[in-house]
Amino acid sequence: MITVERLSKRFADLQTGGFTALDGVSFNVQPGEIFGLLGPNGAGKTTCLRILSTVLRPTSGTAFVAGYDVAQHPAEVRARIGFMSNNTGIYDRMTAWEMVEYFGRLYGIPEAALQERIGQLFDRLQMNNIRDVLGSKMSTGMKQKVSIARTIVHDPPVLIFDEPTSGLDVLVARNVVDEIKSLREQGKCIIYSTHIMREVEKLCHRIAIIYRGQILAIGSREDLAEQYKQPDMEELFFQLIDEHEEALKATASR
Repeated sequence: MITVERLSKRFADLQTGGFTALDGVSFNVQPGEIFGLLGPNGAGKTTCLRILSTVLRPTSGTAFVAGYDVAQHPAEVRARIGFMSNNTGIYDRMTAWEMVEYFGRLYGIPEAALQERIGQLFDRLQMNNIRDVLGSKMSTGMKQKVSIARTIVHDPPVLIFDEPTSGLDVLVARNVVDEIKSLREQGKCIIYSTHIMREVEKLCHRIAIIYRGQILAIGSREDLAEQYKQPDMEELFFQLIDEHEEALKATASR
């Protein structure tokens, strides 16, 4: 469902001459799988997801989503993905229903089907009590429910979550994680970017540890533990980063 091959992104910088945010990244994600991108802030996670969602064009390499090249067929890709982050804006002057309705119309869903779909989502996400609440009056938890609803209103086969629980209190974060689990059970292909170890362990079938724009390791928790002889995911994470930093220092000193 998602195939990424040698994907790179370099940004121009007048002072330094340029910055490589993503450096030859490769992976694939199947339907019914949650693929975790685990890395610290600035590791390249968001850059990768923005390329997959057609917000950015890659400098080199290829990425296909649902069979469509993200650079050559961006409209086809957008129609087949849902994207959610922790800082997705909620419009202050629109109600919860109006907001989800607006996004459904942007996706071209016929009106009768759209109204039925929104009703189903509001029931499933327990949002009927906030149907007429304005964005300016919503709590953080309410806003996250609206963000989830508008992300999945067009029932896309591919879902991209970029740090969706960052900054949330524990109860709201748990609700978000539970809903993502439900989407996985529906057979969705999901990429989940985070720096929170617990979420990776709880949600993801396979994990890519990314740092300084490069994937340092990729596999299931069990595969990674066996390969690196380190059963603790957090310790493995820091071990790989330390090894990468030592290799960079050794290269620089030559």
